[in-house]
Amino acid sequence: MTLDLFAGPGGWSHALTVLGAKDVGLEWDEWACKTRAAAGQLTIRADVARYPVWPFLGKTVGFIASPPCQAWSMAGKRLGLVDQPLVHEAVEGLAAGRDTREQLLAACRDERSLLAAEPMRYLHALNAVGDPEWVAMEEVPDVLPLWKQYAAWLRRWGFSVWTGILNAADYGVPQTRRRAILLASRVRTAQPPPPTHAQVAEPDSLFGPGRARWVSMAEALGWGATDRPVPTVCAGGGPGGGPDPFPSGSRKTLSDARDRGAWAPQPDGVVLQSRRERTGWAARHGTRNNRPADRPAPTSTVEAHRWAWSLRSNNQANATIRRADEPAGTLFFGHRANECTWVAEPTAARPEDAESPTMPEPIRITAREAGLLQTFPADYPWAGNKGQQFSQIGNAVPPLLAAHLLAPHLRVPLDPDDFTLAA
Repeated sequence: MTLDLFAGPGGWSHALTVLGAKDVGLEWDEWACKTRAAAGQLTIRADVARYPVWPFLGKTVGFIASPPCQAWSMAGKRLGLVDQPLVHEAVEGLAAGRDTREQLLAACRDERSLLAAEPMRYLHALNAVGDPEWVAMEEVPDVLPLWKQYAAWLRRWGFSVWTGILNAADYGVPQTRRRAILLASRVRTAQPPPPTHAQVAEPDSLFGPGRARWVSMAEALGWGATDRPVPTVCAGGGPGGGPDPFPSGSRKTLSDARDRGAWAPQPDGVVLQSRRERTGWAARHGTRNNRPADRPAPTSTVEAHRWAWSLRSNNQANATIRRADEPAGTLFFGHRANECTWVAEPTAARPEDAESPTMPEPIRITAREAGLLQTFPADYPWAGNKGQQFSQIGNAVPPLLAAHLLAPHLRVPLDPDDFTLAA
């Protein structure tokens, strides 16, 4: 089996399914477990820190771990950095067969910090019986020193190991999500998968095809690839199903706003569309393009292209703001200040519109849109209210990135088109 600790709503699991494999996920969150069940993924609802390892001994070929990132994330208080020496101490003890978690937990500023040491408890026990064959772990960039500590022990146990920071956008994810990755194998040289995308498209060469340009939010969401420039946004309800945080009338649809210049393709006058003309990203994810292949994409008739939509990553002053023709920044959810919203900005051609009273008001991203930007299918069965769904999405591993990391271990080729078509 493949054992998946802190399995969440199924980022790794969905990637494995597309690649023709399955995992057993350990997850505590009720709504993530319900999402996994609806997606047909095998799940044990349990506290990873308390669940015994013995049921997996002698049966585990692959090992995956993505510990909760809230204690380390830029979106939180980052007390994990304060607790980092304690986590290192816990890992060192567990790797040597000493369990000091109880004493160290009492000294942690954030009790979630020590969860990053839990994979070592499993790995130590599994290694005693010659398991697993391969390991894949993921966390926020600040956890890289911890992954290097894991790597040192895994090498002692006979693994080839690679650790480093990868940008999800380099693998076709419409989001510049940077993550610390550990890859290890007993049977092959561990190395990162070759990137398939770049910020600027590369030409083909004698050594093979060049990398495609980063996938934009507009491409991922199907904007410009169908007869409607933007998708519908559901109205009503705050992040937890409560009051709507936006003024009345601002949460109808993005397409309703196009008469006011809601969608301006970038560059001005050019409709964004998928580079893969035979289907397109949005078509493979549920917004199918019925345009005949021999006809050009429809153009936008927006009045003077007055506005361009951008995605603001949170409500804070230093929020990342990206145009729709760019990948999103890292999606953060789980706190009201971390809401992602579509904001309208005047185009360069009409800067005077910045003072216009008709400028569209912010519109919060939907769970469906956020899931697509994480490369989940459009119809992925997110469980719970809006806040619970957004929390799951923000904490998930993008399935397309996971597939790139897992395919070499599974000895199967990965075609990103096949991956998205299977969604």
